[in-house]
Amino acid sequence: MTTETSETSETSETSGTLADGGPARPRRLTTTDLALIAAFAALISACALVGGIPTGAGIDITLQTFGVMLAGCVLGPVRGFLAVALYLALGAIGLPVFSDHSSGIAPFTGVSAGYLWSFPVAAFLGGLLVKYVAGEKGKTRALVVFLCSAAGSVFVIHPLGITGMKLFLDVSWNDALHFDMPFWLGDFVKTTLVALVAAEVHRAFPQLLRRG
Repeated sequence: MTTETSETSETSETSGTLADGGPARPRRLTTTDLALIAAFAALISACALVGGIPTGAGIDITLQTFGVMLAGCVLGPVRGFLAVALYLALGAIGLPVFSDHSSGIAPFTGVSAGYLWSFPVAAFLGGLLVKYVAGEKGKTRALVVFLCSAAGSVFVIHPLGITGMKLFLDVSWNDALHFDMPFWLGDFVKTTLVALVAAEVHRAFPQLLRRG
């Protein structure tokens, strides 16, 4: 009887209700969750510092967006968002974790501001889609994960990045779009890597999305 009651309680909480029929409390972050968030924040920092390729618009092409979208697609929407937010917070307080070893508040108001502000939202969107679309019944296929990750890039990162460059550089929308174009090829490659890595991780650890 005790075992059955325990199992019923767990099932009810997983489905969003308690055993007494009331709404389940949101699951708190565990030490494992916090460790994963910190680890992916460190990964994004490392990706941002890998030799950048200048584009002429004052923003280098790095592996930064690879780390951002990988965090969302592997950890899920909440932990992915928190990992990217932690990364941005570390840069804001002075750690040189942004592209070209920059830090502080200035990058959040400069030419790359649109991209930086977009990162947590993009990770959340990518993680949300992976969890509820690619992760449906555990079928985390690389192609589907690719589309989920691409959605974060296409619908969040690039539009906000273009807007940031337009406002900071005081150029036309067409010019801002032109400045953003060099990032698309690199993003295709990075999104492919995100899909391959995330799909394999979820095949090996199918419970990861259920927790995130």
